[in-house]
Amino acid sequence: MAHLICFCETLRFFLTEHQNMKGSFSPATPSKPTFSEALRFWLKLGFISFGGPTGQIAIMQSELVERKRWISEARFLHALNYCMLLPGPEAQQLATYVGWLLHGTRGGIAAGALFVIPSMFILWGLSWIYVTFGTLPWIAAIFYGLKPAVLAIVAAAVVRIGKKALKNKVMWALAGLAFLALFFLRTPFPYVICAAALIGLVGGRLNRDMFVIIKEHGTSAGAVIDDNEASPLHTLPSWGRALRVCVVWLSLWWGPVLLLVLWLGSEHTLVREAVFFSKAAMVTFGGAYAVLPYVSQQAVETYGWLNGAQMLDGMGLAETTPGPLIIVLQFVGYLGGWNQPGSLPPLLSATLGAFISTWTTFIPCFLWIFLGAPHIERLRGNEKLNAALSAVTASVVGVVLNLSIWFGIQVLFPSSRTVDWFALTASAVACVGLVRWKWEVIPVVCVAGLMGLFFKFLV
Repeated sequence: MAHLICFCETLRFFLTEHQNMKGSFSPATPSKPTFSEALRFWLKLGFISFGGPTGQIAIMQSELVERKRWISEARFLHALNYCMLLPGPEAQQLATYVGWLLHGTRGGIAAGALFVIPSMFILWGLSWIYVTFGTLPWIAAIFYGLKPAVLAIVAAAVVRIGKKALKNKVMWALAGLAFLALFFLRTPFPYVICAAALIGLVGGRLNRDMFVIIKEHGTSAGAVIDDNEASPLHTLPSWGRALRVCVVWLSLWWGPVLLLVLWLGSEHTLVREAVFFSKAAMVTFGGAYAVLPYVSQQAVETYGWLNGAQMLDGMGLAETTPGPLIIVLQFVGYLGGWNQPGSLPPLLSATLGAFISTWTTFIPCFLWIFLGAPHIERLRGNEKLNAALSAVTASVVGVVLNLSIWFGIQVLFPSSRTVDWFALTASAVACVGLVRWKWEVIPVVCVAGLMGLFFKFLV
């Protein structure tokens, strides 16, 4: 989520950067890709989608709009804007949406699943290394360096989102109110997001110019899915289709949860994780950075599946893998299963915890797309929803600021009132580099890990 409102700016940047490439394209409309051709692209995307939502959206725009011309710019931005209104990771949902437009349900499943599967297996391996060898001095030193990097990444997200989202005093006020509600009043995260959306809907009617900040713009022709193309049959909404989608995807969503209840009982950690992450999947508006305060508070303070330091370590691991950053929830599920295995072997419990957390996080995304996309296709240019989205995005600035302060306390003051000067210096340098010099996330994380190793053993 980290850059909700700057997506369109990123896309325009890539349009400018790739103008010189357009001359090499044939003016003729490209042929529709075969399912196999699309499958190869979605698999490739799953392995190269580093850089968080901004990088992932930019890669898709460059490949799908500019190079392959499978979808026009306006249709791409329309899909992007409305995926941002849904709970869950917008980049993965956008891939699902485009896959669905191209090849129907099977195309959406392929695109959405392959966006997640590579990172799922990579993070499982990293999680196993973490719990198995994390107590080794050199492993602990690397994670010591990663924590300031994670803090810098979240702090930089506050700056970047704020620059793009807070365009007027109303948006500033919404961000401030969201922060106050979360930090001082401990208001549940979903209430903050729902209140912001409601304010946006009402405010958009009373003062359009103050609330309609996110706007669709730009057109392009000569794409497989063009601006004026008639909607394919599989995109037309119907009550029968909606009923089938609900039955199939709700069964897939809750079926494994019910099996766990029958096998382990309703009080087992794996069942609690399944129910918790299912609830989180319905309220994760704004992406990973926005929902992490809610998940962290519940997983650390309420359920005790892991501690605050381990949550930061999970963020560091998730930043180094491709795919959506919300995959960090898999790490939470793994640690919960490992630390509270019950009667199961720890590795089996941890693996099942990782699986059920990932399953209940991403399966609902397919439900939201397949159920809502036919109607979303008919809502292009709807300013009421754009006003709601603008208000939600402004409130996310306050949400991420709250997360940044929570991380800062964990990293900079690890023991009572003692300041960790290495962490303070490293996080400050990394934050300035990310914001001012546009450093890439992956090099920052890798260098921070090496600096932690150097500091612990050579200083």
